[in-house]
Amino acid sequence: SDRYVPTLLKSLRSQKVVHICCGEDHTAALTKEGGVFTFGAGGYGQLGHNSTSHEINPRKVFELMGSVVTQITCGRQHTTAFVPSSGRIYSFGLGGNGQLGTGTTSNRKSPFTVKGSWIPYSTQCPMSTDSEECYCVKRIFSGGDQSFAHYFYPQNMVPPDDFRNPDLLKQIWTVNETFIQRLLSFPSGRLPVEIANEIDGTFSSAGCLNGSFLALSSDDHYKTSAKFSGVDMNAARLLFHKLIQPEHTHISQQVAASLEKNLIPKLTSSLPDVEALRLYLTLPECPLMSDENNFTTLAIPFGAAILNLEKAPLRVLENWWSVLEPPLFLKIVELYKDVVVHLLKLCKMGLPPSDRRILTNFLHTAFRVLEILHKVFVSSGPVNHWGSGFQFYIHEIQDLIDIRNDYANWFQQQVLGMDVNHGLTEKTWANSVALVIVIPICTFADKTAGQLILAGVFLQMAVDQAHRQNLSSLFLPVFESVNPCLIVMVRRDNIVGDAVEVLRKTKNVDYKKPLKVIFVGEEAVDAGGVRKEFFLLIMRELLDPKYGMFRYYEESRLIWFSDKTFEDSDLFHLIGVVCGLAIYNFTIVDLHFPLALYKKLLNKKPSLDDLKELMPDVGRGMQQLLDYPEDDIEEAFCLNFTITVENFGTTEIKELVPKGADIPVVKQNRQDFVDAYVDYIFNKSVASLYSAFHEGFHKVCGGKVLQLFQPSELQAMVIGNTNYDWKELEKNTEYKGEYWADHPTIKIFWEVFHELSLEKKKQFLLFLTGSDRIPILGMKCLKLVIQPTGGGEDYLPVAHTCFNLLDLPKYTDKETLKSKLIQAIDHYEGFSLV
Repeated sequence: SDRYVPTLLKSLRSQKVVHICCGEDHTAALTKEGGVFTFGAGGYGQLGHNSTSHEINPRKVFELMGSVVTQITCGRQHTTAFVPSSGRIYSFGLGGNGQLGTGTTSNRKSPFTVKGSWIPYSTQCPMSTDSEECYCVKRIFSGGDQSFAHYFYPQNMVPPDDFRNPDLLKQIWTVNETFIQRLLSFPSGRLPVEIANEIDGTFSSAGCLNGSFLALSSDDHYKTSAKFSGVDMNAARLLFHKLIQPEHTHISQQVAASLEKNLIPKLTSSLPDVEALRLYLTLPECPLMSDENNFTTLAIPFGAAILNLEKAPLRVLENWWSVLEPPLFLKIVELYKDVVVHLLKLCKMGLPPSDRRILTNFLHTAFRVLEILHKVFVSSGPVNHWGSGFQFYIHEIQDLIDIRNDYANWFQQQVLGMDVNHGLTEKTWANSVALVIVIPICTFADKTAGQLILAGVFLQMAVDQAHRQNLSSLFLPVFESVNPCLIVMVRRDNIVGDAVEVLRKTKNVDYKKPLKVIFVGEEAVDAGGVRKEFFLLIMRELLDPKYGMFRYYEESRLIWFSDKTFEDSDLFHLIGVVCGLAIYNFTIVDLHFPLALYKKLLNKKPSLDDLKELMPDVGRGMQQLLDYPEDDIEEAFCLNFTITVENFGTTEIKELVPKGADIPVVKQNRQDFVDAYVDYIFNKSVASLYSAFHEGFHKVCGGKVLQLFQPSELQAMVIGNTNYDWKELEKNTEYKGEYWADHPTIKIFWEVFHELSLEKKKQFLLFLTGSDRIPILGMKCLKLVIQPTGGGEDYLPVAHTCFNLLDLPKYTDKETLKSKLIQAIDHYEGFSLV
């Protein structure tokens, strides 16, 4: 078929082609390794395949294999090739006019040596009795029905630099060291017209930029594919920074103008080849892109071009991003974070409605680019080479946007279906919309604040509804009075049974009410502290080995659902409810689950990384299987698609797939085996148990609010963190009454506290706050209050866990204070009124 636009020859993509030439109706291609491919008309043998057949696909000339060819040429119906190691020229094809140089006019269907005293340059010319001269070939040429050899005498001439591998294609307009040095040689001021044209020609052309910064030393640019860009990113960064300098503003202005007016507007959604994506990698390295003066003219249009890419090229670009070095990838992230901050600052200024609409669209573009980048980041695994994900947080956003108001607006629209457009300013609504486009850019503090706000909205709605119903019951007997709180009354010696009974009878709507806990026989009123201890005790009880609900993994010190438990699903449902209630009521619980649990709660699939976290030895074995370089996997590992599990002292073999015992693990299916193994551990083996847990958790905390979080963030919401900073705790503590930071008793108290072991310090937190873990946002959010109390030094310190308040007698002796404090924190369970 005829082609009217350039079409990629995919079969030659990986062959490292360095030169092509054409005859009347045949083509030859030369590779870097010295191989020759021909295709097209072969009626005179001009393809060199020892036949006169035509070839519609490139085919290697096998007669030349074993020789490194460095030059090829095509005449009308013949082909010539030069092999410098022997100094010989080979020809094949039409020979009617002697153009093959073989001494006859016969056609040749395969390569034949051209007659002549050809020698390689390294060989001394032999002494001949008939004075026959020897020649070293410099270049060969063909055209029409003629062939030419440009030669020199080895004893008289020095060979040219391009003797062995002549540079047949001079790339003029690419960004390289020579190009930059020539530009910088001109003094500041007006550029000569020809130089301005060269800059414009280079930076206006996608082809020129895609051909720049190639990985020439490693030959990677020959391997350009969906996985390899072939670009030397370090060269791109270095050369761009050499070119764009403050003292050469005339060059920077010309480059910026070319990018803005000619290059970026012409970027299309559909690309002819993956090589055309190279500039999407290299352009962010240009310092002009990071200049806030160019955000709206370069960075935003460039981001729009990324978003405009079709699925296939965008997927290739994402692959390339995923294998970038961390600083290079994070540079793109920082670029669009800076764009967001810049635009939000502009939004705070008084702008006319038309300008605000434009800025809103710009924000939308920047957020969506960050969303794609975050997807690439997440896809590289929970523990990846880029960091933990905080690099996407925009800390300035809390100063530029009313987070609480915007979260509430979003919540009312998304969850409650309320119309929040009415009465909102355009700017506020734009910010609200922008926030939801890519939630990962909000800091963990922002998202946590949003979670607290939204939970607070539900709690207040539940209380208001109860009050309205109670008010109605005074006048209308058909309405029953209801408690505005979810009351859980339990006995300490039967906390699980009592909790199951209460929560089984609880309606779904009541889970949204504030939780109040009462321990039978104790006087305390729950203002938060009783609730904290309830969660602590019930989770400790439910995770007790006597129930056999969870399996403990010694190496990782983590737990996972046990498929050998005799307990029914009600208890797993209860644990899910308790976890949900803990988040909903802003309380930390101590759960030693792997990150896989929180992935599953957010409908994300666990991976091999999760298996490594839960079962490090098994995870390492699976990785070794995947990394094994040889083909004898079946003999080396002796595996099939089964798993051996312990079953009350006996071993049992489970099939990972139907008829798995008959399927050996080989190189071709080892990834399938690992995936099936991970799926069995985290999904299939515990499906019914996890389902009950999932249902209980989502009964309290389900819905769109949960989707705001990443798995690691949800984990921190549940279990808090252990990043203890005891000096920060001291700095944030407040004092009441006669106490102040330099009061003698307070100074003694902190001396004693800092001398305690880590376990005792954690026990003090448990005594005072109801949990030995700290809030998800760190020690800065844990505020203690210490006040004096009467009664003398014989009295113990008293903790009001509901308010993180410590009653501290006025001890004057360090040993007495230490003794009384340790005595108090060693007996932290139970409540009474003081």
